[in-house]
Amino acid sequence: MSATSRPNAIAGAIAALLRSQGGVEIQAIGPAAVNQTVKALAIARGYLVNDGLDLCAQPEFVKLDVHSEERTALKFSVMAQPLVTV
Repeated sequence: MSATSRPNAIAGAIAALLRSQGGVEIQAIGPAAVNQTVKALAIARGYLVNDGLDLCAQPEFVKLDVHSEERTALKFSVMAQPLVTV
């Protein structure tokens, strides 16, 4: 995910992967990229409602090697789960 990623497009990809594979991992470096990721996750929840699915996202810090430089990123492990209605 990058700061310039379109949340609606990413949300569609997230929803499709959750439907077909049950999970996806997303990595974001920097506050703008994390912001776009969170927006995409919120939008993806809406895309999954008609399928009776919701999502659960677990964030964690990870170290990545980007152009031979160590960077800290947020990795979101996202899993599909049955939608619970209250």
